Amino acid sequence: MPDPSEPREIVVIGGGIIGCTTAYFLTRHPSYDPSKHKITLLEASKIAGGASGKAGGLLALWAYPSNIVPLSYRLHAELAKEHGGAEMWGYRRIYCGQLTAKGRPLAATSGNQVKKEENGESPSLKKRTKEVIGTLRAAGIPRDLDWFSADSVNDYSEMGDPDTTAQVHPYQFTTSMAMLAEEKGAKVILGQVIDIGKSNNTVNSVTYKDKETSETKTIPATDVIISAGPWTREVYPPAPISAMRAHSVTIRPSRPVSAYALFTDISLPLDFGRTGEKVKSKGARSKQVTPEIYARPNNEVYVCGEGDTLVPLPKLSDDVVTDDARCQDIIDYVSSISDEMRDGEVTVRQACYLPNVDAASSGPLIGETGVKGLLLAAGHTCWGIQNGPGTGKLISEFVFDGKAKSAKIGSLDPRNVL
Repeated sequence: MPDPSEPREIVVIGGGIIGCTTAYFLTRHPSYDPSKHKITLLEASKIAGGASGKAGGLLALWAYPSNIVPLSYRLHAELAKEHGGAEMWGYRRIYCGQLTAKGRPLAATSGNQVKKEENGESPSLKKRTKEVIGTLRAAGIPRDLDWFSADSVNDYSEMGDPDTTAQVHPYQFTTSMAMLAEEKGAKVILGQVIDIGKSNNTVNSVTYKDKETSETKTIPATDVIISAGPWTREVYPPAPISAMRAHSVTIRPSRPVSAYALFTDISLPLDFGRTGEKVKSKGARSKQVTPEIYARPNNEVYVCGEGDTLVPLPKLSDDVVTDDARCQDIIDYVSSISDEMRDGEVTVRQACYLPNVDAASSGPLIGETGVKGLLLAAGHTCWGIQNGPGTGKLISEFVFDGKAKSAKIGSLDPRNVL
């Protein structure tokens, strides 16, 4: 077990959710002494500049892997209670379900986008008729899930309720974790890692290029935690971490909508077309699309599409390029089943890269690497926000206790695949 009285120089590489929650829990560990333990959070671009600032923020007890999900889900609730998470980062309990629907051709929906009723309301603001409500009930749609077209919805099945499902705003949560870590003594430095120094198979330093000055600087290190998400392999080449691009948009709907996270399966008609076009599909079958839709507080809806590997991972999160056509596809898909989103305002179009583990074990990888003082916490796929607190807690235990104590994570040991 490490001696808590010994000075420590702890460097956390990566300012996404995993790095920020790691810094947070290091500063909250019972053995942490700011007079003896220096914690540096080193981020190449900006805090939450990658997927941690552009993800959906879904939290679920039914997520994976099962050995850390319960711990992390509980920690989310505790953090929200301790720090006012409902106000600081939009924490709330929600319902989650699978929605099956039939999309309407864009030509059939686009005509109403700019039309107003005589009273100035857009069509989607009008109250539902008894007939429409009856149609939605017949499809098993919850009474308050009333922001989808009755002509489109086929079926709804519940996946989670407020006892098992919640959400946060990822950017707000990640930046709050960094801020709270700083309040307890952690230091945030913006700089790109060039090298992790080692001697006798033991880490001793981290060299980086300062973002502001472009100077090359080296800081001593007794402990280094690599939590660089999809950039982990750039920092530590042996790590079997790859990247997948994902696009998303946020929409301010034409009226407030209820708190649901929805995994959709939308069947698009042959004459669906694209915005501004009327193009019939060349295929014999309609197209199936599966956007995920998360209603957030403050009248915002987040929608993400399918991932791709068409564009390689850039050197920095600042350099990620958004494909506007892919974002427009997402907007078109949800507009085809919801007047509220069709008539709403698109506020953000964005892209990011998710980290995946290229190994038989799907990851994430959390723990020792075989190099003394070098820990790995990466490969959290789409569940990084959900599993961030649990991962940060476990890494703080590796650093100060010499082992993970809060969960059994032998299956996530990086040494299994390195």
